[in-house]
Amino acid sequence: MSTERATVVLTEDRPAPASKRSGAAPRVRGRTGPSPLLAAPALVLFGVFALVPLAGVVVLSLMKWDGVADPAWTGLGNWTAALSDPATGHAIWLSVQVMVFSWLFQTPVSLLLGVLIARRGRYRAVLGVLYFLPMLLSSAAIAIAFKALLDPNFGLSRAFGANWLSQDWLGDPSITLYVVIFVIAWQFVPFHTLLYQAGVRQIPAQLYEAAQLDGAGVVRQFFHITLPQLRYTIITSSTLMLVGSLTYFDLVFVLTSGGPGNATRFLPLDMYLNGFSNNDMGRASTLAVLLVVAGLALSLGLARLANFSRGSQLEGS
Repeated sequence: MSTERATVVLTEDRPAPASKRSGAAPRVRGRTGPSPLLAAPALVLFGVFALVPLAGVVVLSLMKWDGVADPAWTGLGNWTAALSDPATGHAIWLSVQVMVFSWLFQTPVSLLLGVLIARRGRYRAVLGVLYFLPMLLSSAAIAIAFKALLDPNFGLSRAFGANWLSQDWLGDPSITLYVVIFVIAWQFVPFHTLLYQAGVRQIPAQLYEAAQLDGAGVVRQFFHITLPQLRYTIITSSTLMLVGSLTYFDLVFVLTSGGPGNATRFLPLDMYLNGFSNNDMGRASTLAVLLVVAGLALSLGLARLANFSRGSQLEGS
């Protein structure tokens, strides 16, 4: 018997599997997800470098400490003093203004630039590189550059000979806050533009083609297709923008140091000055806990808003 015929005979004599004889579907083993142990290193690092220091700050906010002597327990004394101090209320109000005005300025600019760069064009790639240049610079470098540019003695006013540029942009309490907000927006608009650019490129092109067949122009396509499709990107960008507004320190410290007077003494800067200038670490820890609580409240509120809008969309469909 040849080798080929022996192979055929052996194959025919071998009994078929039970699943094939009975016609039942083959048994598939249930797939299990990744082991929770894979997240253990990240959880350990998060606990060591985030939760433990946060717990220490909470405990320190209940103590009186100048950074040198032994801490003394004061209970809620730091909290009472901080919340009743008009300077703290002013710092909180300035932080709220920065959040609101930064969002109102950065969101439409970032959205429009993201839509522009996402489209195909000859010069949009070059413009996209120019728009993203501020992302490569540090906050301290940006603050130093703008401090020189806005100087009334040798800044932009001397370079262009424009009289309206010769005013003291960083020394006038009525306009300094808005100048700082503009510099902050100049630094962070490229990042949010990148988010919106990625969001726009995820929108199916068939939606725009159908809208064009129906006679919809560019403006109607933007308001009826682009904006609704970017609602989750808007929520993500807004979360990063609003929570990030609570961490502006280095740029403001180098640019104005909180001045003139207390015109730009935001809550993070007020925390730093209380801790390292006034040597009141307990008061600074109290302000740090306030910042953490405000950031968590904003993040959870916006996350809940995103889930609510997603649920409303599913119910509507």
